[in-house]
Amino acid sequence: MAIETDQKSSYDGKVWGFFKLPFRQTGNTSTTTSSSSAQTQPHLEGSDHHASANSVSSVAKSLLPTRRRLKLDPANKLYFPYEPGKQVRSAVRIKNTSKSYTAFKFQTTAPKSCFMRPPGAILAPGESIIATVFKFVEQPENNEKPMDQKSKVKFKIMSLKLKGPMEYVPELFDEQKDQVAIEQILRVVFLDPKRPCPALEKLKRQLADADAAVEARKKPPEDAGPRIIGEGLVIDEWKERRERYLARQQIEGVDSA
Repeated sequence: MAIETDQKSSYDGKVWGFFKLPFRQTGNTSTTTSSSSAQTQPHLEGSDHHASANSVSSVAKSLLPTRRRLKLDPANKLYFPYEPGKQVRSAVRIKNTSKSYTAFKFQTTAPKSCFMRPPGAILAPGESIIATVFKFVEQPENNEKPMDQKSKVKFKIMSLKLKGPMEYVPELFDEQKDQVAIEQILRVVFLDPKRPCPALEKLKRQLADADAAVEARKKPPEDAGPRIIGEGLVIDEWKERRERYLARQQIEGVDSA
């Protein structure tokens, strides 16, 4: 028993002596290095994550659609009655839904057979207009059924934000190309004029409204009575209008002759 006790105490002394030994410098260095790398690694990973998040955000913003300034009705189509060999009409209502004056402009892939009235204009906030589109319908080819013919003609409506009211000129879009936005690309859809449908009835109503607006613009403003100009000189405006009208008739008569 005495021998076993002495051996046990000797063993315990060796064990405690081992734990009392100082740590080696290499072990301490490696431990310190690993711990410091462990502390810095999350920071580097966070930086990379933040940078990648910013890049993803910028890409997402570039993919977002441009905020529209105009509301179109119909939204993305132009309906035409299918009458081969004739010039037909379509209509689209354009409304400025922004808080600023906005100019719009039409473009088409077939300028020789299509034209718009008006081709462009400036709308005040909340103002709307019905634009009329004219198109010549060609005869079907290769014995193709009339309604199966698909038109490749497309129309593009562009918008431009303005600082205030001004006179419309097409050069506005050339001078401020960076600010021009593509509102919509409209494709052509033919309708059978002999088959009534909601789209055809709506087209007829829009064309009637467009014609009424054109006639209203042609009418002279209401006469508020004779106005005095200069030193008491009274000018009869109706007389002036009649004289201009007669002069215009004479010019047109000479041109026709």
